[in-house]
Order: sequence, then structure tokens, then C-alpha cells
Amino acid sequence: MSTCAVILIVNGAHWSGLFTMTGDVLPCFDASTIVFPEDSSSIVTVPITLDIASNHGVIVASKSHAKDEAVHLVDNLLQKPSVKELVNHEAILDDGRTLLDTGLIAVRGKAWRELVMLACSCQPMILELLKSKKELSLYEDLVAAWVPAKHDWLQQRPLGKELVSRLGKNYMFSYCAYELSFLHFGTSGEVLDHLSGVGSGLVGRRHLCSIPATTVSDIAASAVVLSSKIEAGVSVGEDSLLYGSSISSGIQIGSQCIVVGMNMPRENDEPSKLFRFMLPDRHCLWEVPLVGCTDSVIVYCGLLDNPKNSLSKLGTFCGKPWKRVLNDLGISEGDLWSTTGDQDRCLWNARLFPVLSYFEMLNLATWLMGLSDQKTEFLLPLWRVSRRLSLEELHRSIDFSKMCLGSSDHQAHLAAGIAKACIEYGLVGRDLSQLCGEILQLEVSGAEICKNFLGMCPRLQEQNSRILPKSRAYQVQMDLLRACGDEATAQELEHKVWDAVAKETASAVRYGFQENLEYPQKSASLNNHLSGSLDETFHPKTIKVELPVRVDFVGGWSDTPPWSLERAGCVLNMAISLEGSLPIGTIIETTKEAGILINDDSGNHLHVQDLASIAAPFDGGDPFRLVKSALLVTGVLNREVLSSTGLQIKTWANIPRGSGLGTSSILAAAVVKGLLQITDGDESNENVARLVLVLEQIMGTGGGWQDQIGGLYPGIKFTTSFPGVPLQLQVVPLLASSQLISELQQRLLVVFTGQVRLAHHVLQKVVARYLRRDNLLVSSIKRLTELAKTGREVLMNCDIDKLGEIMSEAWRLHQELDPYCSNEFVDSLFTLADPYCCGYKLVGAGGGGFALLLARDEACARELRAILQSDSKFDVKVYNWEIFLDSKP
Repeated sequence: MSTCAVILIVNGAHWSGLFTMTGDVLPCFDASTIVFPEDSSSIVTVPITLDIASNHGVIVASKSHAKDEAVHLVDNLLQKPSVKELVNHEAILDDGRTLLDTGLIAVRGKAWRELVMLACSCQPMILELLKSKKELSLYEDLVAAWVPAKHDWLQQRPLGKELVSRLGKNYMFSYCAYELSFLHFGTSGEVLDHLSGVGSGLVGRRHLCSIPATTVSDIAASAVVLSSKIEAGVSVGEDSLLYGSSISSGIQIGSQCIVVGMNMPRENDEPSKLFRFMLPDRHCLWEVPLVGCTDSVIVYCGLLDNPKNSLSKLGTFCGKPWKRVLNDLGISEGDLWSTTGDQDRCLWNARLFPVLSYFEMLNLATWLMGLSDQKTEFLLPLWRVSRRLSLEELHRSIDFSKMCLGSSDHQAHLAAGIAKACIEYGLVGRDLSQLCGEILQLEVSGAEICKNFLGMCPRLQEQNSRILPKSRAYQVQMDLLRACGDEATAQELEHKVWDAVAKETASAVRYGFQENLEYPQKSASLNNHLSGSLDETFHPKTIKVELPVRVDFVGGWSDTPPWSLERAGCVLNMAISLEGSLPIGTIIETTKEAGILINDDSGNHLHVQDLASIAAPFDGGDPFRLVKSALLVTGVLNREVLSSTGLQIKTWANIPRGSGLGTSSILAAAVVKGLLQITDGDESNENVARLVLVLEQIMGTGGGWQDQIGGLYPGIKFTTSFPGVPLQLQVVPLLASSQLISELQQRLLVVFTGQVRLAHHVLQKVVARYLRRDNLLVSSIKRLTELAKTGREVLMNCDIDKLGEIMSEAWRLHQELDPYCSNEFVDSLFTLADPYCCGYKLVGAGGGGFALLLARDEACARELRAILQSDSKFDVKVYNWEIFLDSKP
């Protein structure tokens, strides 16, 4: 597998430099915890056992020149060292391990400037390399320039003297990242191990495949098929990997095989005359286009063949020793290797692979792998007279531009087939936006294909109207419009998506509920009432509702429609009071004066005389849309109560705007509950929670059920929603012990960051991604629901430290769902808090508002509180809070 390199260049007031990831590893680490030395280069290392080190690069760290426990000067670099070499170079640590070179390299300060100066003047060096057709390795040569022990070796390499002269005055340090984990995929066998073994959890799979019905093919359940098309009559064995290939009928692929880039055509369409080809177990097969011609070459070898092992060092081809291969096939060494030169004779430089017609190459592949029934006398002459390439020659002859173009066209045609099937036969369960992105790689026909799909949308809605939600159908149409470049029409359609979500939510809350949202008729009696005085039998009535706020530990987003209308949602949250009081409330009074008077704590007031004027949709800037929506969802406007009385509604929320504590939904719950109480309606918490869910959709904020559940129900609770009509909510309170309550209140800091961000902007983006069936979003929310279940268990076991771990993972998942849910200030706050905390996150949708900092113990909580209150860099407020345990009627 070829070496890859990812380069990140950062320029800023505090950090200027270069960070590279080279080689064949996938690292997993927290870069924020790494502090590299200034004015030098550094290489990230990790302790590893000697057996693994023998196949990789090893860093020899100085025992006498250390900046701290993790940072040491690099004394030497070793490549695939034996145990004896490790001992001789004193590279073995006290615990018996050694330092693995991860391929992560950072260059800072003075070393960075010298590297930039070298890059700016390197054109003559590059021309010399091109002219001499020699190679310069970023991984080996550049790093060796910073290690004096490698200078003698480097000066014998192309341009080595120049590198030593320009860069050799600086030194390299080893940074040991003890918490780093990584996947190495330097060999084909390791790729299969990671996909099918314990490492599979770290490898994301993106399936873009076309596979026929299982009754006409034999695809093992453990096979990994990526970006491939498989026809009927194909067999694929266990733990095999197919990538970027089209496999025609009659092809058999064994177990633990890797097939890449194969585009096998049909020889004919007669089943009895299908071309038959079998790839044995533990083999690799791939197709490569060649520079300067229309031909491709088919390459194959055994999964465990080492291309650099020579005949004299037990080298193999297709799993068999070379001597046996030569003997069985009647091939001489002179057929494969030049008789001149002193290079080792191995698979790497063996002229094995013929360039012929496709089926001739497959026939010869069968013969070379020892599987052909045809006589060697027939195939050996064909192989001898053909143009043949070695892996070494192939390395220089690959047409990479053709390979990339062929791969993108292959992906696009696959995507087009899948998208068509989704629209024509299915329920569009795939991400059409992603598929269209693939299709548009076809420069000539891509846009036309998307236009054809757009024309199929009316039929899609018609044939699936009882099953396919309209919100999803509209989203599909929007994605196709955008793929066709019609952004204006797509934006016009966007409001239909949100209207559909609102109606679907209303229907799920209560069958036929949409009728309650119709506007009241201007009846004669109502108009007479509004223009006259009230009945003398008026009896004043006052209702006051006060509610706590909620802090969510984990599970948010799974409560949000349309997710919660189609999939189970799970949330773990807690009701709290702030500064000794319940901060959210409303007072609703009946009045003799006709109409409805609304006041809020910002000094806004409104008197509504014509009740029919209260109609959705509401302007996003309307400060009274929450109360108006509450009047609609409770049906108050359609009840006789307003024919004999008026209403005065006062609301307040003593919390900073954009707090993330569920303020809007909890205030809505207070108003809905108050309206139902004053009209003798069903004021149960469950009914109120359902109504607020609909209210959120009417307002256009798109919220879910967890905020109102958090404020209506006291204490800590685990809530699950089950999709259906009606939507079912199950609230399970955690009977928290006094020890748990005490420890939480001592260790959990509730901090207002001062950063404000409105949640509904985030909600709309996340909901749109769900409607598109974005794979990453779906998997992230699923993981949040799993963490909520785990969180319930750890709280029942009073394991506060484990709760901290869950909070931190939830925070990471929130950043996957919305990359902007954090910012530089929040990151610096969490960096400051990290040494004192076992977990932290922003509440709600993130982006600002309140943060939860769960300290390691009470002493850490006190110390962190003191730091936050005294550090002028952080203009935050640490609130006093208590778990709200008493539910008032």
C-alpha cells in the first residue's frame, strides 16, 4: 500500500508551523493535549511491543536530553529493527517496549522558517530529481536531516547534502503520546484484520454498492463490499473486501481476499458459456491503467506474499515458494529476472504480469496461480511472448489521472443506479444529496440524470403517499433541485418541508389534532362579544405556574421530530432551580375586558381584540408567537370560555437569553399548563409535553420533547419516546439517593459562558440532515441514545466519574452533528477545566449558553470555581443550583 501524506499548515499569532501525517496509519488522539517544543521539529511516538516494532520505524529517544516526561531529543531512527539492533541502540524502554514512529511530524518556529526558505528555493532541486528520475522521501530523507546520527546515511542519498546543510542545524524531539491509538494498514492482511476484527469499530464503512438478490448470488455475511457492482451468479467468501469493482456473472472470489478496481466484462450472455474465473482464498486481485496506452494490467498475488522477500529468503508468490512456482509452471528464473545486476530476485522485480486482452490476462492469472486445467505448453508460450511488467515497473507506469477518472465515473454510475432504484422502487431511504454529488462527477451526463430523477418525484409521492412522510418527499425534491442548480425553487420549497414536519408532529401527538389548529370563525356572537362588555356574572380566576430549568446529560437530538416520529428517542436530564428560585413562569388571569392581553418580562405588551388574527405561521421576530402558539395548540380560541371573559397572560424567564437550558420550551409548557388549568382542560404533564412538541413546530423552532419533560417532571429522569400514533412518552424518574444528590451538587458546576446562540438555527440544519438520511448524523444520534441508557445505569450505581466520561463523549458527538456548536472561547474554557474535571459539555444544542463541568471531586470543584470567578480572561458566571425534587400541583 502506498504512503499517504496529509499536511496542515497553521499560521497564527501563537502558532506557525507545519503538521504532517505520513505513512500508512490511522491515528486517534486528542491534539489539544499535545504541546510541542518551540523552534524545532517533533515526531509523535507511542510505546509498542517489540514484535510490532520489528515491522515498523522506531525512534531512539535520548535518556539524557529530556524536556519533560514526554519530550526527549531523538538520538536515532531505526527501520524495522531486530531485537539485537534495539538492544545495541539502547532503544528498549524500562517496561520492555520501544517507541514506535507514528508518522506524525510537527515543525515549529525556527525549524519551520528554515523549511519554508528551503521550499521557496527548491525549484533547482526538484528539476534535478526529475531529470535523474530519483526519489526524495518526505518520511525518511526530510526527517533524517534533523537527526545527526542519520547525516552520513542521508548525504549518500539524492540531495542529501543539501538537506543536511540547510536543515541539519536543528534537532528533532520525540513526543510520546501515551493515550494515542492507531490502526496500521501497511499490508493487505492488516486491512482485512481491521475491517473484520476488533479494529472495525474505528473504521467507518461507506457502502455505495449494487448487489443482486441473495437468491441469485452467494455473498458471505462477513464480506465487505464497497463502491462495487455485483451481478447475479457471483460468489464472495467470508471476510473478503471488494472495492471499486464491477464483478460479472461466473466469478468466484474466495475467503479473505481483496479485489480492487476490477471491471470484469461479460464474454457473452449465454449462461452455459459464461466466462469462469476463481480467485482462491487469501489472494489479492487488482486492475491498473497504464500510462500512454488504452491497456490495463491485472495484478495478483497471495495475501501474505512479501514482495521484497527474495528466493533465498523464503519469498513466495500466491502463497507458494518461488522454486515450486517455477517448477510447476515450467518457468525459468531468466524469464522473470534479468541475468545481470546484483539485486535480489523477488516478487517486487519479477516480470510476471502480462498486458494482453482482458480474458487472456484472466486465463493466464488462473494458470500462474496454479489453478488452470489447460496445459502449460499452451499458456507458457503466450505468457513468454507477451509484454510483461513487474510490480516495480508498474509502480512507474500507473496512469493515476485515468485511475482517478475511472474511479469517479464508476462511483457516479453506481450512485445513479442506486438513486434511480430509491425513487422508482423504494422509499428513498438513502441520502439523495450525497448520491447526486457522486452523479455530478459525470461532467457530460450527470446534470441530465439528476433532472430525470426530478421528473420522477410526483410519481414517487403518488405511489407512496400513505407510507412516505411528506417532509421526506419534499426534502428529496429539494436535494434534486439543488443538484440541478435550481436553488431559487429549492428555497421556495423549503417552507413546505417545515410545514410538513409540523403537521406530521401534530398528527403523531393526537389523531386528527390538526383540526385544533384551524383558526376560529368570526361568528356573530364572538364579534358581538368583542365589541361589547362582559356578562355581569364574571368570576375572576388566577393561575400561576412556575417551573425549573433542565440540564441535559446525554441523549439530546433523539427527541426532535421527525427523528422521534420515526425512531426511538432516549434522553437523560435533570430539573434544577437557579440561585434558590424557579426561574420560569407565567400568571394567567381572567378579565372583564374582552380580548387577550399579553405581557412579558422585557416590557413588551400586546392586546388582541380580533382572536381570528392569531394564526400561524408567525413572524420569526414576533415576541408573542410563543403565547399565540400556546393559544392555538390548547384550543382555547375555539372554546366558549372566551365568549364570557377575557385573558391576561404575563410571562417571565429569569435566565440569560440563549442559555441552552430549554427556556423557550419550558416557558411554553408553563403557558400551556396555565391555559389548560384556567379552562379546566387536561393539564397532565404528559399532555402538556405533547402539546408543546406541536407548539415548537408551529413556532418554527423545530424543538423536541426533552426540554418540556425536563422542566415539567422533577429530579433526574430517563425519558424514552416510541414512534406511532399517538407518540408515546415514557418518563422514568431516577430515585436518586441522598449520596448521589449530595455528590452531584458538590461536584457539578453550572456555568454561564456569556456566549449566546439561538438553538433553532442549529435545529433546522440537523433536521435537514436527518431528512436527507445523512449517515454520520444517524449513527451519531443512535450513539447518543445508547449513551443515555448507559448514563441511567451509572447514575443508579452512583458512578459519577463514569457519568463524566459519558458527558464528554456526548459533547464529541454533538460536535459531529454540528461543527459550530463550539467556539474558541468554549474550547479554551474546557481546556482550563480539563485538569479538574472528569467530563464536560455545553447544555442543549451548544454554541454558547450554559456549560456543565463535572469536577473530579469536591476539592477540584471548589478550586475550579475560584479560578473561574477570578480569571479576567473568562467573563463567566458560576450559578448556585439545586436539584428540583418537589413537583407542585
